[in-house]
Amino acid sequence: MTQPIPPSSPPLKAIYDVAAPAKLNLFLHITGRRADGYHLLQSVFMLIDWCDTLHFELRTDGQISRSDLGSSDGAEPLPAEDLTLRAARALQKACGTPLGVHISLEKRIPAQAGMGGGSSDAASCLLALQRLWGITLPRSELLAIALSLGADVPFFLSGGHAWVEGVGERMTPIDLPAAEFLVVKPAAGLSTQSIFSAPSLKRDSETATIEGFTANSNYGSIFGFGRNDLQPVARDLCPQLGQSLDWLAAQKLEGRMTGSGSAVFAYLPHRMEIPNAPGDWKIRKCSNLEAHPLAGW
Repeated sequence: MTQPIPPSSPPLKAIYDVAAPAKLNLFLHITGRRADGYHLLQSVFMLIDWCDTLHFELRTDGQISRSDLGSSDGAEPLPAEDLTLRAARALQKACGTPLGVHISLEKRIPAQAGMGGGSSDAASCLLALQRLWGITLPRSELLAIALSLGADVPFFLSGGHAWVEGVGERMTPIDLPAAEFLVVKPAAGLSTQSIFSAPSLKRDSETATIEGFTANSNYGSIFGFGRNDLQPVARDLCPQLGQSLDWLAAQKLEGRMTGSGSAVFAYLPHRMEIPNAPGDWKIRKCSNLEAHPLAGW
């Protein structure tokens, strides 16, 4: 039975307007595969100002509930069981608190985009609930919970941009110059599992180094380092992804997929008028963040 963690401060009645930012993978190399089937990767994860918003209200009956506030961006309805609920239950169990929470989520980050929206929601949930319930887990235990929820969740606890290795658990903080990006999410989504299980996926990229990455630190060129090894497979599986990349190329921009897609993005080297995207695609000009909105929580 879990021993309750003594409160480090009195619980709060509510915490509102908690941000959960999306990420872009500036590059993503697959360097190998473990015996258990997990892929080894190298990537730079960059936080951007495309965010979900969460609200937390204390429940004294120990129950954990969630409501879907929808979105002005037309995001799909949330599944009955999502990562915020799993994160809340995992933290509640780990700290042994009798308290519960009602979570309200305004979803703006697209699903099946490779932008880490669900993982970011889970991380912001873990950080906010520690404050709401007045408890503080050791950082190592919080990171272990995060990793159990998903490979990308620990990154969103790191407080900033990061060089990421292993299966996503090894992170080194890095600084990036302020910049703007055009992000395009076609209507079609992609299954991460279908990409990683593809026989044609390149799994033997040479190991890169942070020094090699930062050697490209002339303003702008750092955003063109490497490639996304998942992109060729994803392009075969999702024609709209290829169309999105072609659309960016027509704007004279160098597009690249983020994560396992289907969102793509391009660095904006100068200010430009953004043309309307085709059909029901989502398009947004984003800036990278100096730090995570919850850094220091």
